[in-house]
Amino acid sequence: MPTSSSRRPPLAAELDLEPHPEGGWYRRTWESGMRAHPEGYPGPRPTATAIHYVLGAGEESRWHRVRGAELWLWHRGGELTLLLGGAGEVPVSDPERVRVGPAVERGQAPQAVVPPGTWQAARPAHDEAVLVSCVVSPGFDFADFELHPGENGTTES
Repeated sequence: MPTSSSRRPPLAAELDLEPHPEGGWYRRTWESGMRAHPEGYPGPRPTATAIHYVLGAGEESRWHRVRGAELWLWHRGGELTLLLGGAGEVPVSDPERVRVGPAVERGQAPQAVVPPGTWQAARPAHDEAVLVSCVVSPGFDFADFELHPGENGTTES
């Protein structure tokens, strides 16, 4: 996982993004002004939040899950492979692969939804950085975030 701003991909530097614990680079860009205390959550949350998220060429996000639903929106760069690993105790060995990108005619989707509590991981499909936004509802809080223990990347679950 990147740890220094000198290794940030240029796009992440231009957007002033910081390292994310799962891998890649992020910055919160929006938080709903409305708050709620969803059932089963330890406290109130914004009804939704959004981030910019960049994965540089060769970077991967680790298997992780969040309590809320997450909407991925592709903006620029190459195709992104989003892996969906189910909602069990660990990610499944044969995850669903969603191709996120601009080429709808080639089977890519400009947006994808990760259901609440679903293991997910992502990586650029080719040797090109990818910029997406992620919207989480109820809003993201690190108290609702779980990294798969001992997982170093997306190549195995």
